[in-house]
Amino acid sequence: MKVGFIGLGAMGAPMARYVHNRGLLTAVGNRTQAKADALAAELDVRAARSAANFADCDVVTLCVSLDADVLENVAALAEVLKAGAVVVDHSTVAVETARRCAAMLATHNIGFIDAPVSGGVEGARNGKLSVMAGGDAEVLERARPAIESYAARISHMGGTGAGQATKAVNQVLVAGINEAVCEGLALGEKLGLDPERLLPTLLAGAANNWFLDKRGATMLRDEFAPGFKCAHMLKDLRIVQGIARDSGIRTAVIDQALADYAELIERGMGESDTSALIAIKRG
Repeated sequence: MKVGFIGLGAMGAPMARYVHNRGLLTAVGNRTQAKADALAAELDVRAARSAANFADCDVVTLCVSLDADVLENVAALAEVLKAGAVVVDHSTVAVETARRCAAMLATHNIGFIDAPVSGGVEGARNGKLSVMAGGDAEVLERARPAIESYAARISHMGGTGAGQATKAVNQVLVAGINEAVCEGLALGEKLGLDPERLLPTLLAGAANNWFLDKRGATMLRDEFAPGFKCAHMLKDLRIVQGIARDSGIRTAVIDQALADYAELIERGMGESDTSALIAIKRG
């Protein structure tokens, strides 16, 4: 199998390294060419300069930021990949974007899997991401050897768009947990509680969660190196808001989180980790 990887940011670069460790990586690409050149030189693979450099790949994986980026890459790949190839998109985009990509590629007999991930930068670096996949089960199996190189779990959630729908649910829970943890720890600070006693006590009980474990100590030290950037959370939540409103549910958690992350970006903290939310909760 020959695998191409497009999008070499904080998540994509370590994911591409895991594909390389399996002996599958053939080519890497990135909007900033220097990143692709550097990783290609490190791993002794091809640095792509256009979609044509992925023409011999059986699987091409995307890990980019925006719906427009996904659509642009898919349109270019549709013209060069061979019939039977598979494009796997690990970006977080709208359900409709996933369906448009699948339709675009289907006209060339190229498979598509929408496969957003959860687990953060730590999960990417440790090769332990949770992958939520939508699309044809047989197409997913063709891409599985590449995906499983960096995944702790691959869940086939249903047809095209089901991966992105699952990620929307995931982001509602993540946003709500972030709100609660930051608000609770801000209260702990105001009450004068010792963080070195407070955090292990909370982690030992029903309040335990990933965000508290991974970000609790750093946010109390005002250390906000990303992780997952506030700007990316705001982008995801705008996608989630549209999906949730169409479904007819009440969206109090989504609406509050949207307002808070928009405020953080107004404060110039868009590139900070989402745990910077504690800055707002402190009042």
